[in-house]
Amino acid sequence: MRSIENRTEDTVLNSLNVLLGVALLMTPWYLGLGSETAAARNAFASGVAIAIIAVLAISKSYDWEEYINLAIGLWVAVAPWALGFAHSGSPMWAHLAIGLAVAVLAAFELWRLYRAPEARSV
Repeated sequence: MRSIENRTEDTVLNSLNVLLGVALLMTPWYLGLGSETAAARNAFASGVAIAIIAVLAISKSYDWEEYINLAIGLWVAVAPWALGFAHSGSPMWAHLAIGLAVAVLAAFELWRLYRAPEARSV
């Protein structure tokens, strides 16, 4: 397991992931989806998970946090097709955009964890 103490500019990346998680969580209400739809349930569960993990990573990043957010981000991006709401327009685009953004931020954090000289194995 690798970790790194976050600098102020690094905290911004995890704060962005918190905002993306909250945005995904709010998507069903913003788009007027029923709470029983696959898109709404996935947005709620995935948004909560992304936000919680990102909050945990704000002061100190561990590789496991970023691997989980990478996996969740990729899941959110493919969920419209896996759960059958790819034809739904706005919910599909929201999942795709937010999922890819979370995955890119997590991949960048992983790259930083394994390339930064101040990163430590725990």
